[in-house]
Amino acid sequence: MDAIIQRLAQELERPVHQVENVVHLIDEGNTIPFIARYRKELHGSMDDQLLRQLAERLQYLRNLEARKEEVRSAIEGQGKLNCRLKSALAAAETLAEVEDLYRPYKPKRRTRATIAREKGLAPLAELLSARGGAPVVPEEAAQAYVDPEKGVETIQDALQGASDILAEQISDDAVVRKKLRQQYLKRAMLVSKAADAEPKDSVYRLYYGFKCPVGKVQGYQTLAINRGEREGFLKVSVELDPESAHVTVRRAAVPGRACMDFVRAAADDAYDRLIQPSMEREIRSYLTDQADEGAIHMFALNLKPLLMQPPVKGKVTMGLDPGYRMGCKVAVVDGTGRVLDTAVVYPTHGKRQKEEAVETLSKLVRKYGVEHIAIGNGTASRETEQMTVELIHRLGGNLRYMIVNEAGASVYSASQLAAEEFPQFDVNLRSAVSIARRLQDPLAELVKIDPKAIGVGQYQHDMPQARLGEALDGVVEDCVNAVGVDVNTASPSLLRRVSGLNAATAKNLVLYREEHGAFTARKQILNVPKLGPKAFEQCAGFLRVPESPAVLDHTGVHPESYAAAQKLLEECGYTLEDVSAGKIADLKVKAEALGLEALAETCGVGVPTLTDIIKELLKPGRDPRDELPPPILRTDVMELKDLKPGMELQGTVRNVIDFGAFVDIGVHQDGLVHISRLPRRVKHPSELLSVGDIVTVWVVEVDEKRGRIGLTMQDPNSKQN
Repeated sequence: MDAIIQRLAQELERPVHQVENVVHLIDEGNTIPFIARYRKELHGSMDDQLLRQLAERLQYLRNLEARKEEVRSAIEGQGKLNCRLKSALAAAETLAEVEDLYRPYKPKRRTRATIAREKGLAPLAELLSARGGAPVVPEEAAQAYVDPEKGVETIQDALQGASDILAEQISDDAVVRKKLRQQYLKRAMLVSKAADAEPKDSVYRLYYGFKCPVGKVQGYQTLAINRGEREGFLKVSVELDPESAHVTVRRAAVPGRACMDFVRAAADDAYDRLIQPSMEREIRSYLTDQADEGAIHMFALNLKPLLMQPPVKGKVTMGLDPGYRMGCKVAVVDGTGRVLDTAVVYPTHGKRQKEEAVETLSKLVRKYGVEHIAIGNGTASRETEQMTVELIHRLGGNLRYMIVNEAGASVYSASQLAAEEFPQFDVNLRSAVSIARRLQDPLAELVKIDPKAIGVGQYQHDMPQARLGEALDGVVEDCVNAVGVDVNTASPSLLRRVSGLNAATAKNLVLYREEHGAFTARKQILNVPKLGPKAFEQCAGFLRVPESPAVLDHTGVHPESYAAAQKLLEECGYTLEDVSAGKIADLKVKAEALGLEALAETCGVGVPTLTDIIKELLKPGRDPRDELPPPILRTDVMELKDLKPGMELQGTVRNVIDFGAFVDIGVHQDGLVHISRLPRRVKHPSELLSVGDIVTVWVVEVDEKRGRIGLTMQDPNSKQN
């Protein structure tokens, strides 16, 4: 265990005692959000992302140690464990190295070498490959092993069997494999070609003649090539100069052998027949694993800002779920998301039906005082947007609209969760409600949907689904806990993402709330069935109780720090009543004047916790999303044909990918800012952009026929450009 902690500390470049503290906290059952927020003194204020990285690496290293022990026991059970092997296993740093060491002792299926051993040819192989001693003539040595009864008819049969045994031994050599693995990673090429002699035009045409060093292949290229191969468009290989590979194997296997020519031939056979196919599979697997991890990281990176988009609170909102045959579904919700009315209109069915649709929507807007309209970006979204603009022009006032990404809305509307929430509505109307609520509070609505269905990554359906789900669930959990949850209004879907809660305890909390009325104190949460002291410790700080007369219950201050908060206020000359009245504007200044370290010691907490308490007291119940730029709401629509090169526009980043970012500029079709057109040179667009960012872009090119828009973030009027 000490070795694992030392290694983690070295890899993460953190002090050993901090890493050790985190490991203990994880082993005690604490969640990552709780550790990140309320145990900062123990880990030096690591953020949730670094803590998750530590937790994942810890699990890998523990699995590595467990596998080492399994292999050690298995080899020892065969009576073949020696000091050299023990040392090699202890020094192995990856699972691949452990498996290489285990390969010679691993039970195998019946191979050519197995058959040769059954024929009694192992001594011949040992004789011909012996080191030092007098030279041996292979044919003369093999003569003694010719035995038709054992299936060895000729001298050549005996030599072939001995060669098969020796080739397998060379193939199983961990040192040889390690050297070749390094050689492949440095010098091999990933090659893809069209599967057919006369290839069809397809999205994979870029890869019909693709060749790239393994070490430089981009993740999106690997994933595209893998998919193209699965769909039958591509043939893929990993190519390494065979002569250089043969030399590597020969150098390890041949020197000092009694029959060097014989061993050299066996070494070449070992590479060609056994090692090369295995190494190609391993390199392909390595590239895929790397690409998967990169894509999962990118998906998580995009998901976080999407979930953390600023909410548009307190406004009556109309949700429009566009459609052709089934019409456009309409839902009006109040400022809290409660459904006020629903309707179905048919703006695409003709001029008269469009006029009727505008009239119906106008009545709903006037009746309920609708200020915002959220339009799903799916089928018929363009026509629905045009109808909405006509509606806005006709009504005037403060009415504005926004195109909302409806990915996953249909999944949610057909789910058991949606049926329980809206039993009175059909599937289509539920989707309209979800779209309206996505504008009001993206986080509260999107937590109801499987993160994989939200669609802010690449090739998400090609990823290892369990690993992807685990990573995305972690992002959702971090976002929910960073914002905090109103214990009296939150849905079970939102509550189950709170640190320390699960689906069962979240449901119990809602049932308790319905039966006993709104919570009026944090400590009442302990009364919820199956929610014990440990769960309360983990969740309490993230659950806000606005109805509580105690102002600290409105904040992110953990109950364990209430006494510290009161001591802080006392030392600075304030009371809890002053916090409620908003009369503590100088709290931070006074605290700093007293000295944060001395004040923290007086309050019985660390400086990081004291700093967090000050922030919470200054803005009780603050929502960190409110500090971000608000989303762009529009009153007019542009057509693709309206765009001209050089035109300057404001847009919202919708997706960040390996080669650029897609930006919504209000023309229904997102434009692409290629990585080469970002403001400065970066290795990855995520260094500059996040989903939800409001950016200034300039139009570079418009392809109306293909519906493509090229954008740049480099000001064409700048002297540098």
